[in-house]
Amino acid sequence: MFEKGNRANTLHGILLIALFSFAAFYLADLPVMKQLSLSPLIIGIILGMLYANSLRNKLPETWVPGIKFCTKQLLRTGIVLYGFRLTLTQVAAVGVPAIVVDAIIVTGTIFLGLWFGRMLKLDRDTALMTSTGSAICGAAAVLGAEPVVKCESHKTAIAVSTVVIFGTLSMFLYPIMYRAGILSGMSDTAVAVYTGSTLHEVAHVAGAGNAMDPTDSLGIAGTATITKMIRVMMLAPVLVIMSFALAGRKRVTADGHKEKSKITIPWFAFGFIGIICVNSLLQYLCDAPTVKDIPLNGVIEYIDTFLLTMAMTALGTDTNIQKFKQAGAKPFLLAGMLYVWLVIGGYFITKYVVGVLG
Repeated sequence: MFEKGNRANTLHGILLIALFSFAAFYLADLPVMKQLSLSPLIIGIILGMLYANSLRNKLPETWVPGIKFCTKQLLRTGIVLYGFRLTLTQVAAVGVPAIVVDAIIVTGTIFLGLWFGRMLKLDRDTALMTSTGSAICGAAAVLGAEPVVKCESHKTAIAVSTVVIFGTLSMFLYPIMYRAGILSGMSDTAVAVYTGSTLHEVAHVAGAGNAMDPTDSLGIAGTATITKMIRVMMLAPVLVIMSFALAGRKRVTADGHKEKSKITIPWFAFGFIGIICVNSLLQYLCDAPTVKDIPLNGVIEYIDTFLLTMAMTALGTDTNIQKFKQAGAKPFLLAGMLYVWLVIGGYFITKYVVGVLG
């Protein structure tokens, strides 16, 4: 990506996304945007989607690695830095309900996805990949499951497209439901757990959380991210179980050797937790009453928001009309059925569990 011959082109792609992100920050500061609670993250993905469906075909292909860099490395860096907004005390405050809800959602989504896939007569690989993406962390989970499932590349692309589409839809839907009072039967903690346990991508959770409550360092945005990161960490055990369940399907190569499935663990989730530990220590050493009173916290938070905005903008540039056509009817219907389960089923599960354990 940053090889000597391609370094300049990669930087061009990154700078393009940075320009869109600066525009998103400017627009987010307008009074009308503040009234609508539209954060730079959401405005960034809107700008990216507008670009994807208008001028994207004129983008030099050599710039694409720079955009991919924003959707992967910068996203993970942004999530890790998000840990500077949180402390272990805050994590402990939402830990048990979040873990229980996440475990139910992840398990239920995967099994329901396989069942729905069988009802729709969809091939098992596509059903499993789509279910995994919807259950855990969207495209990252699909890509993590790919070496375990060993499916064809086009099935991976279909699964990614479905979870990106529904995840993006949720990022806009949840703040609307929150502002409209549809979620008024829940406490803010329950809304946060609901958001973190049912949205597809980590960036979507960050975007929706900031749109609902951009002020408090914990609040909805922080609690939702904690819940989501707990859910992301469940990818590791899910992939281990999946590799055992699919062990009989391992293929033998032409030279007679068995192919071993590589398990992809989202290490950035552990980096996120590590930063929370560091931030907790800094708060203790500085005797800061709140997270925002820790030195340089405001600067780090601004940089972090900008990195997440870049990641969201880059994700938007890859969301075009062709994604809908590539998904086809059955995978799209499966993802839609799982989406209904996440939105409605997740609501009642979260309300009950948080009500009992919260």
